[in-house]
Amino acid sequence: MLSEIQILEKIYAGFIGKAIGVRLGAPVEPTIWSYERIQKTYGEVTQYLRDFKNFAADDDTNGPVYFIRALRDYGLNATAEDVGRTWLNYAAEEHGMYWWGGFGVSTEHTAYRNLRAGIPAPRSGSIAQNGTTVAEQIGGQIFIDSWGWVNPGNPQRAADMSAMAASVAHDGDGLNGARFCAAAIAAAFEAKSIDEIIETAMGTIDAGSTYARVCRAVIDFHKASPDDWRACRDMLEPEWGYDRYPGVCHIIPNAGVTIMAILYGKGDLPRTAEIATMAGWDTDCNAGNAAAIVATFQGLHEGWDKYRKPINDFLVASGIVGSINIVDIPSFARELTVLALQLAGRDVPQLWLEDFTRRGLRFDFDLPGSTHGFRTEGFNQISLRHSAERHVEGSRGSLEIQLDRLERGQGGRVFWKPFYRRSDFDDERYRPMFTPVVDGGQAVSFKLWLDPWNGDGNLRVAPYVRRTMSGAIEETGAWDVPSAAGWQDYSFVVPAGDEAIDEIGISIEYFGRLKFLGRLFLADFRVEGAGHTVIEPKTETQEWGAITRFTYNRGHWTKQDGRIHGHTAGDADMWTGHYYARDVVVKADMRRLAGVSQLVTARVQGTGRFYAAGFEGDEVVITREDFGSTVLARAPFRVETGKSYQLAFTLTGTALSLTVDGVPLLNTTDASYAHGMAGIRLASAGRMSVGRIEIVETV
Repeated sequence: MLSEIQILEKIYAGFIGKAIGVRLGAPVEPTIWSYERIQKTYGEVTQYLRDFKNFAADDDTNGPVYFIRALRDYGLNATAEDVGRTWLNYAAEEHGMYWWGGFGVSTEHTAYRNLRAGIPAPRSGSIAQNGTTVAEQIGGQIFIDSWGWVNPGNPQRAADMSAMAASVAHDGDGLNGARFCAAAIAAAFEAKSIDEIIETAMGTIDAGSTYARVCRAVIDFHKASPDDWRACRDMLEPEWGYDRYPGVCHIIPNAGVTIMAILYGKGDLPRTAEIATMAGWDTDCNAGNAAAIVATFQGLHEGWDKYRKPINDFLVASGIVGSINIVDIPSFARELTVLALQLAGRDVPQLWLEDFTRRGLRFDFDLPGSTHGFRTEGFNQISLRHSAERHVEGSRGSLEIQLDRLERGQGGRVFWKPFYRRSDFDDERYRPMFTPVVDGGQAVSFKLWLDPWNGDGNLRVAPYVRRTMSGAIEETGAWDVPSAAGWQDYSFVVPAGDEAIDEIGISIEYFGRLKFLGRLFLADFRVEGAGHTVIEPKTETQEWGAITRFTYNRGHWTKQDGRIHGHTAGDADMWTGHYYARDVVVKADMRRLAGVSQLVTARVQGTGRFYAAGFEGDEVVITREDFGSTVLARAPFRVETGKSYQLAFTLTGTALSLTVDGVPLLNTTDASYAHGMAGIRLASAGRMSVGRIEIVETV
């Protein structure tokens, strides 16, 4: 039986492989790029085809990050209907998450519209509802990797769970694709060969299906010609090509490329991803699927470095939870490992359980090669890499900060980014949205150990944060010379302010006369405790369809006269704050401009699960939303259009209360939601204007 550490490392490797494949294949996706054009332009692909400031969100990685949350929200026995609710809960309508290519064209768009219309899964994705063309597009296999990772060594259960999850939008061969890819990942934890993985996965699908037949065609060709993948690709074109299958991106041609890349890659992640990319058709999907399987099998390897280093343990998603959209790959791998252990009925380490719903960060650098997305800024003599040489007790690694011949007055910054802006990206196909992961009032701690090789001891460090709008650097502690005798503790409290923080780390300066050569080791980096968020709209800007620091679903959100202006013909929401904030007071300066509904929200766990409080017609209300609204408390209140009111929605344990202009109006109790984001909401057609927003966390 694999140990929990072995499972964690395999999941980590697999997810890095998925990210590498998607990033490698994305620049040559189909429609514009054909197989022939890729070959003519690039020949043999042996490196990334495009540099990115940061690689933005992709539907291939959105799905594995978000859809598995059905097991967290609805339990380990989650059903297809539960996964359907998860789709609705975490996707913003017609931006982010999926390809919104139109009802009847995009399988995911079609399923989403069905779900919104009250058609539950699996009917929402069935052939009976949508027809074969829509039901058998490629999405059946590209979103399901996590269902394999949470079932290490159990390919049959991985296949069954993935088919259940994929049935939200797919049917027929779409489900065979889900079963094959998830089972292959699950088998890859313990298999001794690629052939074993393939045969195990084949055993979980319908042997008479078209999916099985294309796989067998590739398997047979590979046996006869094991070293010429292009000859295999030439076989696929006339027999299984795009022209033989309807729709925009059918699963069958791409299944052929995926299994071809797995077989001809011979267990090597880079070669597998390269073949899937060079083969054309849906390049990012096929490279991502094939690479996830092979990376889980191969495990972390030095030969990945040229592809792994730009990933830097960092991934962006584009669901509606801004803090979840900033994905630290080691932390996400640990979340999946917790689910894997729970599904297997095994004990979970207590610290991992705490991390599962942590309001904060814990970077332990335990995993081989992990960097947790730390970055540098300043002189180019500072570089980062993982180190197993020095570590704190109970850990297995640290971040090595290499300082190469710093001269007097030189230095730089080493930091983690808890918030991103549109300007941080040059690729925004799936339009990510972000809320800060770190807020004022939280406690930051870490350890440093200096290893000086040359110089005269005048290397100093100071913790700092950076404000995103002004770019202002705020030092949060005195300059200090780190200890060369062992680990030295540093801590500070994040300063309050009305600008988001987009860097948190250490400034480094050298004031010696001799050139400095040496290393700093950083370990046990944590951000903990309750935060305090202040948003003054006049300091924010319109960005990505809404306002900075907010994610949104439906409605038209702008800045007008230094305030947030919301306008909708139906319901509309904007959210900010951390997903795991618990006891809070949400305050907002709110004006009704038109319509009857102007609300603040708290403990928001998605588009359909939250509490709301504020104005509904000539009443104040507190409601619970769970894909339907329940009024928990109400009282008469005459709202004057255009007048500002100071709303304060307080949630402490199960107690919920609302005050308006400091006057207590409503009190009730409910135990449905223990944590979540905060925001503002129009529950029906209308307009509102919102000024200062404040979120005070008390726990």
